[in-house]
Amino acid sequence: MNEHISSAYDRDLEGITTLIVQMGGLVEEAILKAAKSLADRDVELADEVRAADKTIDQLEVQINEEAARTIALRAPVSKDLRSVLTVLRLAASLERIGDYAKNIAKRTSVLVEMSPVNGSDAALRRMAREVQAMLKDVLDAYIRGDVALAEDVRQRDQEVDQMYNALFREFLTFMMEDPRQITACMHLHFMAKNIERMGDLTTNMAEQIIYLVTGEMPDEARPKEDRTAYVSDLS
Repeated sequence: MNEHISSAYDRDLEGITTLIVQMGGLVEEAILKAAKSLADRDVELADEVRAADKTIDQLEVQINEEAARTIALRAPVSKDLRSVLTVLRLAASLERIGDYAKNIAKRTSVLVEMSPVNGSDAALRRMAREVQAMLKDVLDAYIRGDVALAEDVRQRDQEVDQMYNALFREFLTFMMEDPRQITACMHLHFMAKNIERMGDLTTNMAEQIIYLVTGEMPDEARPKEDRTAYVSDLS
């Protein structure tokens, strides 16, 4: 890429990076607000999360358009092309995380009509805070090209899985002890699963950043602790 085109490419990528950071900030906010709306049984806040998802979706469309334009005009190769493809994948993951936050907000609107399940709201909020912190770090890792921080985020997904396992076990116990809580526990379980999937997507983003910087995906299989497919192991 000659110097003139390289300079234009750098400006394009800087603009797209700004959009990614903006989108990431909105998604972080959606995660925290969705968890708070559940803890406070705040329907208005839940509605705010659902409405804000449209802005997140619009940003993904804008990023896709800008990335396509950059590829068409600058014809990047090697790491430059990898950079553009990475932002497309990061934007897709952020859009899905935003969808999960919106799903939590939808279920909150249903749960306000039901009695709280002992301790579950606080546990879900802690889980959501952990995922939001991972997302913040992965965005920092992207901006700084920090492989060590991206790898740290990748390893922390185990903690989210362990939180999910514990909640899954608690919900099973609550439902067995009091069938009247089955409906509420099912909604809460799906919320916990939404947050666990947010952690997986954030880990995907960390792996994409490692690939962007090093040119190679992490060698070791991703550490996973979700054991809910083997319910007997959770006792």
